[in-house]
Amino acid sequence: MARMVFCAKLQRELPGLERPPFPGDLGQRIYDSISQTAWAMWPAQERIIMNHYGLNMADPAARKLVMEQMEQFFFGEGAQMPEGWTPPAPGGKGGGAAPSKGGAAPRRK
Repeated sequence: MARMVFCAKLQRELPGLERPPFPGDLGQRIYDSISQTAWAMWPAQERIIMNHYGLNMADPAARKLVMEQMEQFFFGEGAQMPEGWTPPAPGGKGGGAAPSKGGAAPRRK
């Protein structure tokens, strides 16, 4: 049976990580309070940050910035997901952002 946590990011009880994702206080805090589902969202956000700032992860200052951004992503003010968001169902179906209103009209043949 999976270890359950009340996820600080998604504001619901979900399966937690099997172990801390990295050593240190933030790694332990993530292990204690972040679900597997929320943790799986981080790599996309991390890529956005790295590309936006042109970070070289060999630079200690870049690693520090990423860690600060990670803490903000999971625990910062307003860190909850948008209204209407649901986690993906088992097997990767469904979930994601709430559908947009309007959208493109379907193509005609």
